[in-house]
Order: sequence, then C-alpha cells, then structure tokens
Amino acid sequence: MKLKPLSLLLMLTLSSTSALAVTCQSNTSDLPSWANSERRSAILEFVEEVSNPNSPRFVAAKDRIAVFDNDGTLWSEQPMYYQLVFTLEQIKGLASKHPQWKNQTPFKWVLEDDIESLMKADHHALLELLQATHSGLTVEAFQQIVHSWVTKSKNQRFERSYIDMTYQPMKEMLTYLKANGFTNYIVSGGGSDFMRAWTEQAYGIPAENVIGSSFGYDVVKVGADTVIVKNGELVSNNDKQVKVENIQRIIGKKPILAVGNSDGDHAMMQWSTSQNIPSMAMIVHHTDSEREWQYDRNSSIGRLDKALDEAKQKDNWHLIDMKNDWCTVFGATSASK
Repeated sequence: MKLKPLSLLLMLTLSSTSALAVTCQSNTSDLPSWANSERRSAILEFVEEVSNPNSPRFVAAKDRIAVFDNDGTLWSEQPMYYQLVFTLEQIKGLASKHPQWKNQTPFKWVLEDDIESLMKADHHALLELLQATHSGLTVEAFQQIVHSWVTKSKNQRFERSYIDMTYQPMKEMLTYLKANGFTNYIVSGGGSDFMRAWTEQAYGIPAENVIGSSFGYDVVKVGADTVIVKNGELVSNNDKQVKVENIQRIIGKKPILAVGNSDGDHAMMQWSTSQNIPSMAMIVHHTDSEREWQYDRNSSIGRLDKALDEAKQKDNWHLIDMKNDWCTVFGATSASK
C-alpha cells in the first residue's frame, strides 16, 4: 500500500481540526453546546428580531412567551417515560404494605417485572398505578419523594441521576431566552406536581410556569392548618389538543415559540405559529443512538410522524438534529458541579 505524503496527512489533520473548531462554539458564546448550524442560527436570529426594539419584527416582552414540552424535549424519555419508571419503583417499594398486589394486575406485572404485559394493557392499568402512588399524600410530601428520586435514582444505561438526564443545549436555550425577555413555560404530558418538584433546580423554571397532567386535590383541615391532599381523580391529561386548551386557560395568550419532540406537541406548535406576529416552532429530533437514542415515526414513546412531515414544509418550523446540532447532549453531573 502506498503511504500518503506527510504534507497531505498534515493537511487532512488540520482540516479536520479546523472543521471541528468551526462546528462548536466557545464556552463564552451564546448556546455554547450547540454546533454552528442552521438551527442555532435560527434561534439567535429569531430572538434578535423579536427582542430588538428597532426591529420591524419586535415583540413586546409581555408577549414573548415560550412553551416547552418536557419528556424528550428537555430530558430523555427512553426506553420509557421517567415518571413511569418512578411509578414502578414506588409500587415495588410499597408492595410490602399491599400483599394483595402479588395476585392483582396491573400490580402483579410490576412486581414480576412483566413490562411487556403492562405496555400491552390499556390506559386504565397505568391510571391505577398512578392513583396508587400519586394520591393520598399532601403535595409537599409527594414532591419531597419525587425530588429525592430524581436526584438519587439513576438511569441504568448512563449511570446518571434522572435530574442529570436533562439536555445541556436545551438548558442553555432556556437561559438565553430568559436573558432576552422571554417567559418560559413547560407544557408537558407529565404530571404537574411531579415536575414542579425539580424543574426550577434543573431548568430555572418555577412551579407556577409548569403546566402538566394533573389529579384532583382535597382541601383538608389538620388541626389549625389547611393542607392540600392529592386524590386519584384525573382532572387533565395534558396531551395534544389539551395542551392548547391548558395554555389558553392558564397563560391566556398564544406563545410565539413552541418546542417539542413528538406528535403530542403537534397541536401546540401549529397553534403557536398560526398568528400574525413573528413565531417559531422547533422539534428535537432524536437522531443520536450513541449519545442518547434514535427514534421517530415507529416509536411507541415520543412518536414523531405528522409533526415531522409538517416541519419539512414550513419555513418557521425547525428540526433540531440531535446528532449534528448538539456538541454535547448531557451536561456535567450534579455531583461534579
């Protein structure tokens, strides 16, 4: 085999190094974990246009509303939603107090690690598990359990706590938007009280800016105190069109930026971009099987099909290619901060 001249090898090496340096930004720039791509440029240009008072596309700060899905958009969601992982672990922890569960589905499936049967069951099975683990507690007690779980329990594949399974590039985007007068909201199918236990720590998004699925509450007098106890009545399954309804009900205006990752976010993105003032939608496309997971149309978790097609047809919809747009997926672990 004929060896390449040393000069050619040096040229190729320098070329590769230069390309890498151009692709990823320095740590002092905006969005440093983002590659120098069209998607990063789209974020910077949109924010500059709507926040610059001299811009013809200026939007007042009170209307700079951004909504983000959580599962698969701000943190991972494979191989199953992390709130479901929490629920299954809670069932196992409570099993000694409920011996009847050994012979009672869906609890029996959980205790026997029969995830296949559980996944084939209808939504009533999941609802029964959620009612057993998410009700009968004060909101404060429930959130203490959740916070302990997200910070101490670990994802088996990556050996990271669940709060460290959040996406560094998206956290940078949230920070950048906030610095430019945006108000960020989470609008997710996950439980409101589940997310409110840790979203401010993870994303800087306070509890009042979290809109999710929810069970009902009972107002209970305990001596001289009044407490809120979670009950098992499903009040809102915050998915698809319901996300739009809840944004209107709670925020009271259309967002100008909507970010999701699945068809569950499709209606929210369509509604947010159907207005006369500047607006944009972004979709986190899971394309990285090595650093995270790769999936879209055929996934039962975070299925992306109709929204994927629409994103390819609209100029103000952008597909975030995780493999090529993100220099890193997960940031430093909490223990190393």
